[in-house]
Amino acid sequence: MDLDGKLLLIVFGLLLIVEGLPYFLFPERLTSILEQLEQLGPTGLRLLGLGVMLAGVALLVVGRWFL
Repeated sequence: MDLDGKLLLIVFGLLLIVEGLPYFLFPERLTSILEQLEQLGPTGLRLLGLGVMLAGVALLVVGRWFL
């Protein structure tokens, strides 16, 4: 599979859709979630970011090798 500009735009578009869904669907709940994230501090945010990235890598591995 070649990584071309069209595929990159599709992936980026899907990323923006997924990122925007919580703001559209749950704006009231999201404000309290963002306040909780603010209280985590830098170390907590780094660990959360690491966990999300590892989940993304796991999904890529599952999609690449098992589907």
